[in-house]
Amino acid sequence: MMLDSSIEFLKGIGPEKAKIIRAVLGISTVEDFLTFFPIRYIDKSKIVNVADLTEETSAEIQLKGKITDVQELTYGKGQKRLTAKFRDATGTIELVWFRYSKWMKEQIPIHREIFIFGKINLFNGVFSMSHPEIETDEKKALSGTLLPIYSSSEKLSKRGINNKFFQNVVAEILRNLPALIQENLPNSLLRNLKLMNRLQAYANIHFPQDLAHFEQANRRLKFEEAFFFQLGYALKKHHHKTSMVGNPFPIIGKYFTEFYDHHIPFELTGAQKKVLKEIRNDLKKPVQMNRLLQGDVGSGKTMVALLSMLMALDNGFQSCLMAPTEILAQQHYNGISELLKGSNVTVRLLTGSTKTADRKIIHQELLSGELSILIGTHAVLEEVVQFQNLGLAIIDEQHRFGVAQRARLWAKNKIPPHILVMTATPIPRTLAMSFYSDLDVSVIDELPVGRKAIITAHRREKDRLSVFRFVQDEILKGRQAYFVYPLIEESETMDYKNLMENLEHITEFFSDCNVTMLHGRMKPDEKEKNMAYFASGKAQIMVATTVIEVGVNVPNASVMVIESAERFGLSQLHQLRGRVGRGAEQSYCILLTSDQLSRDSRTRIKTMTETNDGFRISEVDMQLRGPGDLLGTQQSGVIDFKKLDLLTDAHIIKVAQTTVEQLIQLDPTLQHADHQSLRQYYIQQYRGKNKWGQIS
Repeated sequence: MMLDSSIEFLKGIGPEKAKIIRAVLGISTVEDFLTFFPIRYIDKSKIVNVADLTEETSAEIQLKGKITDVQELTYGKGQKRLTAKFRDATGTIELVWFRYSKWMKEQIPIHREIFIFGKINLFNGVFSMSHPEIETDEKKALSGTLLPIYSSSEKLSKRGINNKFFQNVVAEILRNLPALIQENLPNSLLRNLKLMNRLQAYANIHFPQDLAHFEQANRRLKFEEAFFFQLGYALKKHHHKTSMVGNPFPIIGKYFTEFYDHHIPFELTGAQKKVLKEIRNDLKKPVQMNRLLQGDVGSGKTMVALLSMLMALDNGFQSCLMAPTEILAQQHYNGISELLKGSNVTVRLLTGSTKTADRKIIHQELLSGELSILIGTHAVLEEVVQFQNLGLAIIDEQHRFGVAQRARLWAKNKIPPHILVMTATPIPRTLAMSFYSDLDVSVIDELPVGRKAIITAHRREKDRLSVFRFVQDEILKGRQAYFVYPLIEESETMDYKNLMENLEHITEFFSDCNVTMLHGRMKPDEKEKNMAYFASGKAQIMVATTVIEVGVNVPNASVMVIESAERFGLSQLHQLRGRVGRGAEQSYCILLTSDQLSRDSRTRIKTMTETNDGFRISEVDMQLRGPGDLLGTQQSGVIDFKKLDLLTDAHIIKVAQTTVEQLIQLDPTLQHADHQSLRQYYIQQYRGKNKWGQIS
């Protein structure tokens, strides 16, 4: 028997059963069976008397007695069921089998002392047990261990592939386990972390001696998964830092100094200064920077990006900033151009809607080196876009770009540019530790001075008039407002607010105001025109879809009304809220919902009204949606842990991360004698699978 042996050669399986098990459970090899962990455990050390059964007896129990009176009954349209009486010294219950075969009927031991196990039902004052497990061996029946319950299905049960079958197969594998697996963690690590060895862990996860042994086995197997997952990232990161050459930027020169000393419009926060220092330390080295910059909405990431690009310029290098949408690219371009007004730094915008004549100028200026900073969308990645000397590539909202797209940026220079990835969607701590640990992470965790926390309120449909009046009062103070809707045309299946329909209502109620509109189906120049109209203050209200979710920056807009707020995800609500609160005035976010809310919707709305902290919100979002959904389809496929849970095992993940960091510091190529089994296991299991390459 080997780990990769087919299950059909295991005792009691054979080709037919193997085919069914493979189809239903996806189990093909001995190793698959070994990691087919129980979903729960039962305690068969006790026997219950029939006389002691009550209405409250809901758990699975074990009885000792004899089966009598087996008979077939016909019911319904020719359907049959098998029934029997089960008696012990204190009373009688009924046994019933709704699905059975002739062979199974013949196997029932009649008038012999046996043990039955199953769930008790009570109907019309009569206790019964459906499809009981039958055991004739007293030693097996009264096993002192906790017995495993495995996931199964009706299709399997009909063919005799029941829980007892799984227990027997796994027990057979465990008997051969010493020849199948080796310890894959160093002895020193097992001692320091008080971890169970691998053999004991597998034995006690399937057949625990007691609850304490189960918990130790569970902890060991979770740690093992977290450890090797982290090890992959750590080896990748070490390889990157030791072999990925980057252009060093040793100089802080006139471009950076002039802007920092004379043109920066506000005092940088402590967090911005700390992050700039981290980036500066990276850029000084002849190693490619690979850094993730996390910052909540409105925390000042763009300023950090601009100062980083000026460092590149001081060292004779060009920079590009790539955004996922034209609106966001335009916003970055407008903001950075405004900040650099009066300097001799050339900034240009390249998107899908850039005119051919303008593209030619951009291409020429990039090649000549005349163009210092290029801001754009996916258009930046086109083959025709060639730089003279690209030194820094900044990617905003990286989860919106595919891996292949991001890789194309690397090819824009012989020595790959330094990479700074920015995200305004805070990543939960366990996800950051697990899926971004090959990147160096910087966090801007404070808002610029003078910003007031946004007040968020929940209102229902019946409050609509008072909400409109509140918005009216804010507009009279000289402020502006957003109304955001989920859809732009009627849906027969969902009663979403309709953007076009509501535009009329808002125009009618706010008859003294100029109202503009923004949605995804508008042409780029139309979007830009409407956005500029609102940003200039000529329009007091913008009616929009979630196209404004990222990057729109109008400091005078102080009210955000989100219609049908229960239809939005938590991170989306948080991003939308971040469109206000960008000026010195008090800002408000009003979540308008229907009266009937699901439990998850109530949790989302409550979280939004209780906190402005994006990291706290991201944790709740992960609990509601699960880590796979949060990472996006591109990255959900890498979450195939058998035991580890990113929601509940933060402590184990942290310990694994620290352990791996210490290991790599001590032995970066895993050459020590104590690390050979670990190295061998890693090579066999993970190398070449490119599991980690799917992410960064």
